Amino acid sequence: MRKYIISLKLLILSVQKWIRSKLSFIVLPGFDGMPLYDVLVFFFRGLFKGVLTYRAAAIAFNFFLALIPFILFLFTLIPFVIDVDFQKNLLELMKEMLPYEIYNLAESTIVEVVSRPSGSLLSVVFLTTLYFATNGVDAVLESFNHSYFDVEIWPWWKQKIRAFFLMSALAMLIIISLILLAFGKETIMILKSLEIINSSFTVFALRSLQWLVIIGNLLLSISVLYFYGRYRDKNTKYKFISAGSMLSTSLFVAGGLLLKLYFENFSRYNLIYGSIGSLIILLVWLYYNSIIILIGFELNASIRESKVRYEEEGKG
Repeated sequence: MRKYIISLKLLILSVQKWIRSKLSFIVLPGFDGMPLYDVLVFFFRGLFKGVLTYRAAAIAFNFFLALIPFILFLFTLIPFVIDVDFQKNLLELMKEMLPYEIYNLAESTIVEVVSRPSGSLLSVVFLTTLYFATNGVDAVLESFNHSYFDVEIWPWWKQKIRAFFLMSALAMLIIISLILLAFGKETIMILKSLEIINSSFTVFALRSLQWLVIIGNLLLSISVLYFYGRYRDKNTKYKFISAGSMLSTSLFVAGGLLLKLYFENFSRYNLIYGSIGSLIILLVWLYYNSIIILIGFELNASIRESKVRYEEEGKG
């Protein structure tokens, strides 16, 4: 038995040595010239030793508290500033993007709020959204501070101010994206009715452009969060579009599609839990997205850590 254990250990060491020999010569774009193997060593160390799931759970909870008032604020605002048809277009867009259970949970509330415009409700919902959304972004910044790697942090009051401005920037990006996308389908239909566009390929190209806007806006939002959401050393250069933001964007798109497919075709939450199953699905969706945000941040932190170690060894 001991002989087999020794043989297994030798096999593992030889495989590890072979992997290192191959990956040490691979340098991916956005890795600041650091070998893939070195970055992966720090990356997996950060994932498994950085209590990633607990940090993601804290983010998901805070954004769950902020999500409902934010949606209510958007739809309470619609009757005051935008044509009524915008409601229908935005609901159709949400139906395409979200799993059915999450969309079904929000639809009835949204329709009721839009059909009964109220200035006092708008003020209350706006202040509530402002408070919980700032707390949500602050939870993200706090989770960045608890990375496995040493990260410089701000005093708590500076972090709160930073969270507020980041929340404002991200909210503007989301609102602009929703407005553009909600009017996108209607614009295509108008162009088609006026016979400005006739071919199905052109319609497909415009619809593809609509989704590219979503992905581009998502990449921009994550990049803003990573770039301005952590303490930056003045002597170190940071890239706005980083490897971590590109990884997170890819995981958001791929994972979002897979989650949507799973919940709509294989999930049985509603059969087991009834109407509360929709809330469970919403929390799972937020939890998954929170993990993605932290994965991208840990990748950026791993690249920096690898570069620091490399420079220290070079000086030594």
